Amino acid sequence: MRFPLNKVSFACLLFCSYGSNAQNNNTNKADVSQCPIPSYAQIADKTGKVANDSFTILSSTSSIKKGEYAQFTGGVTLLNKDKSIVAEELSVNRENATVIANGDIHFQNKGIDIFANTLNINEQRQTTLLTDTSYQLNGTAGHGSAEEININGNGKTLSFIDSSFTTCYGAVPDWKMRASEITISADEKSLQAYNARFSLFDIPVLYVPYLTMPIGDERQSGFLYPTISSSNNSGIEIQTPYYINIAENMDATITPRYMSDRGTQLITEFRYLQGLQSGQVDIEYLNKDKKLINDDSRYLARLQHIGTYSDRFRAHVDYTTISDDNYLVDLGSRQFNSSDSYLYQVGELSYFADTWQSTFKLQDFEVLGNHQQSYKTLPQIEISSQQALAGFDGIVDIYSELSVFDTPDNTKPTAERYHIEAGLLYPIVTPAWFLNSEIKILQTNYQQKNIDKASRLEKNISRTLPKIRIHGGVNFDRNLSLFGKNYNQTLEPQLQYLYIPDKDQSNIGIYDTTNLQDDYSGLFRDRRFSGIDRIAQANQVSWGLTSRLLNKKNSELLRFSLGRIVYFNESNFNNSQQDVVADKSALAADIFIHLNQNWQFSSDIQYNTDSSSTSKSQTSIDYLFSDNQTIQLNHRYASDVSGESLEQMSLATSVKVSQRWQFVGRFTQDLQGKRSIESYAGLEYSSCCWGIRFTFHRNINSKIEDANNINDTRDAFDSSFNIQFVYNGINSKQSSNSVSDMLNSSIFGYKRPYFLNN
Repeated sequence: MRFPLNKVSFACLLFCSYGSNAQNNNTNKADVSQCPIPSYAQIADKTGKVANDSFTILSSTSSIKKGEYAQFTGGVTLLNKDKSIVAEELSVNRENATVIANGDIHFQNKGIDIFANTLNINEQRQTTLLTDTSYQLNGTAGHGSAEEININGNGKTLSFIDSSFTTCYGAVPDWKMRASEITISADEKSLQAYNARFSLFDIPVLYVPYLTMPIGDERQSGFLYPTISSSNNSGIEIQTPYYINIAENMDATITPRYMSDRGTQLITEFRYLQGLQSGQVDIEYLNKDKKLINDDSRYLARLQHIGTYSDRFRAHVDYTTISDDNYLVDLGSRQFNSSDSYLYQVGELSYFADTWQSTFKLQDFEVLGNHQQSYKTLPQIEISSQQALAGFDGIVDIYSELSVFDTPDNTKPTAERYHIEAGLLYPIVTPAWFLNSEIKILQTNYQQKNIDKASRLEKNISRTLPKIRIHGGVNFDRNLSLFGKNYNQTLEPQLQYLYIPDKDQSNIGIYDTTNLQDDYSGLFRDRRFSGIDRIAQANQVSWGLTSRLLNKKNSELLRFSLGRIVYFNESNFNNSQQDVVADKSALAADIFIHLNQNWQFSSDIQYNTDSSSTSKSQTSIDYLFSDNQTIQLNHRYASDVSGESLEQMSLATSVKVSQRWQFVGRFTQDLQGKRSIESYAGLEYSSCCWGIRFTFHRNINSKIEDANNINDTRDAFDSSFNIQFVYNGINSKQSSNSVSDMLNSSIFGYKRPYFLNN
């Protein structure tokens, strides 16, 4: 039976005329014993018409007293934009403005499916009462049962009396909450429970008089997952983070961290987002460390900000301060790694014009441990511009920099440096070949102060150097058939000539300059140092050859690159000294193999052909079983790291032990010192609704000597055991990122292969 009531309230049902139209609408129930979350089709009539602004009643038989009463029986279906009902019997009473249904009821409302024995709707009071019910929240794992369910305020508030709630499925859910009353608010997107009793595998474990938890995707204030761990360094640790949803664009997390051997630390995080401005403030504070011999407080504070103030201005701030050098070693922090040796402190303001840009920068490093104090720039101003010349294909390129270097070490010199590079660029780029030429003049002026009398440094320095650079290459390709498949092979030779004359620079201090890495890409740089305190002389040719194998989708399956630098001069700069070196650099090679989605091999190496020795190398082999199941083998070698050779090998793996259990492990060995650097193992159980994670971590302690407040009895290694409960809660989109979390929890972390789909 149908009667349109466009743009008329549901109460108009009580005043309308009725006829009879036999219609039986059966709704199939989902199998709630399975995962993922069950869903129910929207109730509709046999033509597929669903609820809209009007409503429809379908039934096998009806009995009507016009204007007063209507009775429907036999597969009754009521469709309305606010609610839909399937029942065996349904009656409408005009006098008391009620709708009553009985027998195998399926009630659909905003965000919920309810199955009940009886239903009573009072339109005047805007209330709905269902008894002897079971329910499923739409789009989430939340479901349960209740003696009564009350729906008030046009479906905005649901009250479950003598009810149960869980996000697990099965005859005996892994966990379940029973409560005298559960209230779900659609406006607040939250669930409140009174006299809640929790059980695990049907065994009571906890009673809570009152609790609240979020539902859906919106943020809600409340406790997050607790973490329990134990370590030699801090004893038993318990962290109970509390999340505060301050506003739509602000939130905070406050985490008390109890450490049995050190005390209670407070960790806070505040985040904000306003238009194109975003940032984060982190503060960690421990009033007194029971393991130290003094009473000094220990703290870490970090401010991060990124902002665009207009189409022209951008700002970036990253500032960290710390109480003592061993804070990261002793207490650890999510902000930095325990092996970090310095904290980067920078503030930048940039302006972007149409043809030029400038940056104002304040920069410092807080070096941890007994190292030489680093220089800070207060300030550094950079201005650069590139403009095309009218009637000429070349580009005028200008870069200038003004830097003021200061240091808290009174024994070291300070300086003001002004540098400008100006010249012409002439780039030619085509699909088949390229040729980039440039000629520049490099002018640098120094004013150095606080110079020791025995030093070779001079107060005023003016350094002028020309630079000529020509870099070209050709791209060849051909079709290739291998093993019955068609590929595209490329051959890409390139050549660069670089000239910078020799000039004695021993009268200039080292303020912001260090060696750059000598890999294959570094063969074609125009400099050997990161800063400009040293500009290396060059009269050299760099050659390189790359060959790639591409499939029909242009995906790179294989790449091999080989190259070196040939020097025409007899000397080159090595750090700040002028030494005679070989007439050619080490051979630099880069290899990449990715023949299928499972295997990948990559390696880069610098090999000295004169001494038949390897200078540097890094090799990685990856095998991907399936999603989140992988094994990775790494080898790293460097012949000279602070005067010593370094050789390390590490193995990282993630393996699904069973449907619910995942193992993650990492092992790193120092092959030179013949000792373990780090061992890490994690085991996690995860179901549709909850999980638990066990991890063990043993790593070498990067102890920093500082007699002020450091415990001299620190162990060479620190071992820790961690337990974390993971709640895969009501929100179906919420899931544990546990595999990546555990892989990255180690000192070196996990380097994802470039092409593997993991």
